[in-house]
Amino acid sequence: MSAIAKAAAAVVIGAAGLAPFAVAASASAAPFPGATPAKYYANCDAARADGAAPIQKGQDGYSDKLDRDGDGIACEN
Repeated sequence: MSAIAKAAAAVVIGAAGLAPFAVAASASAAPFPGATPAKYYANCDAARADGAAPIQKGQDGYSDKLDRDGDGIACEN
């Protein structure tokens, strides 16, 4: 096996070893501290119209301003 082929194989094997981490990290519902959520709702009516309510803390679209009682669930009935 040539040096180039060995290097390519090492990259493929290394990338395969990182795949579960990358998938797990992207599947996480909790954003990084200070990150801007991908979705934003001006109010709970907008969240309900989008079919997102109720929204758990850590899910896209959650905001403390939408969580009246501070229990980690926004726009609950």
